[in-house]
Amino acid sequence: MSVIGVIGGSGVYNIDGLSNTRWEKVSSPFGEPSDELLFGELGGQQVVFLPRHGRAHRVPPSEINYRANIDAMKRAGVTDIISVGAVGSLREHLQPGMFVIVDQFIDRTFARNKSFFGTGCVAHVSMAHPICKRLGDHIEIAAKQAGINAVRGGTYLAMEGPQFSSLAESEMYRQWQCDVIGMTNMPEAKLAREAEICYATVAMVTDYDCWHPDHDNVTVTQIIKVLMENADRARALVSRAVPLLAQDGEAAGCSCRSALEHALITSPQGRDPELVAKLDAVAGRVLNR
Repeated sequence: MSVIGVIGGSGVYNIDGLSNTRWEKVSSPFGEPSDELLFGELGGQQVVFLPRHGRAHRVPPSEINYRANIDAMKRAGVTDIISVGAVGSLREHLQPGMFVIVDQFIDRTFARNKSFFGTGCVAHVSMAHPICKRLGDHIEIAAKQAGINAVRGGTYLAMEGPQFSSLAESEMYRQWQCDVIGMTNMPEAKLAREAEICYATVAMVTDYDCWHPDHDNVTVTQIIKVLMENADRARALVSRAVPLLAQDGEAAGCSCRSALEHALITSPQGRDPELVAKLDAVAGRVLNR
């Protein structure tokens, strides 16, 4: 049975019809997650929400414990993650208020723990296609049902932050054919793949990055207005995506859920017992056989 996870801002969680809700602390051997998890049901389907920056947005992008967040979701039984977050647009046609269901990433972050594995237990997973296509298909249908202007496909440039890009950087990313820019979806997507969780990103455009000639005319008030409208759209999207995922009879056979099948390199006798113990949720399926 699938359990749908949602990672994003707190405004996403106030969904009509969400019942049997409770906040619960889920401990992780990789440290403290950003916040407690909100468990609930939507139309009988179990859903788990995680505020990526914590409630009240207290954790900056570089200080998010991505490993603890994904590990906690795995321990909560999550099988599919819809990740929603604000981005800047690097393309004229991707206007503020639009959603992009991205399919590729370029990871420019450098100050974050990017793997559950390490010395004592080495693994290499494929990130050729970092987004679960099956999940993206359902999200695309849900967006159409909700009347959301969403574009399928695009490249997300993940920057370290917390500062925004220089003009030279923004122009370089455009030359790289990137479509949107954000600070939070890497290494989140990489860790979800290591944890064998299906993962998809919904990038919500709030403004144009500094490359745009009208960038300096954008006010904070305008950006906040778009953010609030995007939160409304995100709730509508999630409320329609969850039933579609709940009815997906192909979910159990999704290749994302067996990403570690041939990824472990360290022989059983060479594995560090302490690290293996920490990997009980993430990699227990392949380590315990």
